[in-house]
Amino acid sequence: MSSGYGFGDLPESIEDEEALEELLSRPPQWLCDKLGSLEGDIAVLGVGGKVGPTLARMAKRAVPDKKVFGVARFSDHEVRDRLDSWGVETVACDLLDRAAVAELPKAANVIYMAGKKFGTDDDPSFAWAMNTHVPATVAEAFRESRIVAFSTLCVYPFAPVAEGGFSEEVEPGPTGDYATSCVGRERMFSYFSRKYDTPGRLARLNYAIDMRYGVLHDIAGWVRDGKPIPIGTGYASVIWQGDAIAQILGALAHTTVPTSPLNVGGPEHMSVVMAARAFGERFGKEPVFEGEVQPDGWYNNTLAAQRLFGYPSVPLAVMIDWVADWMLRDMPSHDKPTHYEERRGAF
Repeated sequence: MSSGYGFGDLPESIEDEEALEELLSRPPQWLCDKLGSLEGDIAVLGVGGKVGPTLARMAKRAVPDKKVFGVARFSDHEVRDRLDSWGVETVACDLLDRAAVAELPKAANVIYMAGKKFGTDDDPSFAWAMNTHVPATVAEAFRESRIVAFSTLCVYPFAPVAEGGFSEEVEPGPTGDYATSCVGRERMFSYFSRKYDTPGRLARLNYAIDMRYGVLHDIAGWVRDGKPIPIGTGYASVIWQGDAIAQILGALAHTTVPTSPLNVGGPEHMSVVMAARAFGERFGKEPVFEGEVQPDGWYNNTLAAQRLFGYPSVPLAVMIDWVADWMLRDMPSHDKPTHYEERRGAF
């Protein structure tokens, strides 16, 4: 299965944000083939976040003859301008407005990305509205479409590290308001999928890696700044963001009735200690660790996705090298920690 570019074709360094966005949104050939085989256009609901513009751009690059709609409130006009420049047709809509959702273009293929995570504990009611109420509205309005909805590995209970993580057959066991409301999101899409025979998938995303944020960025920053690195959560499944969004877009070609979960992440669980030491070598600093590695955590396996899409195109070692190089050059950061180390479900 072609990845679109082989390991040997990957750059040693990512020059700047423009080069990063181009690389992140570059569609592999298998995705072009899968999306090209589907009838109808593509709508990306909740396109205004960190990942949405890149995903919409990849979709448009993969199937330039299809319309790709990007839907969001667009409080940031720069995001809308970028999407317009890439050929994505932008539609302003507050997804909490049921009447406005009903008037959206009814594309045959929908990627649902809207949600609320950080700040959930400050206003749980808003998180529940975004993570449970809005999905019900969208699922009913787009009942004739295929719907691939973003979800999270946090819907699972903690899994024993030694057993390789949970598969999709394990029932949710959420901790905290955020994870519980995300189970609510899945339940809403599942309910309406059963009611209307709507094809779908629930993409339970692990930790996607961008140079400007992500688990590797968090660890590298702690090492660089000499801050203690919490190792209670001793492992994490990380995947290049370009690979993650390609798999989520590709899931449109592998929907089920009723909708069903699909874990999206790296093929291995990365050791936090190993990654910290690798960054320490690059930065000339000795990592400082605090705590003890716990025997369980939010871990799942991605065997089902590997069977559909093959291995990710960017290996862990390359991601580590890219992040180290990016930070050594003091390149831009989103300054948004992932809080992957959180074990109480408080976001």
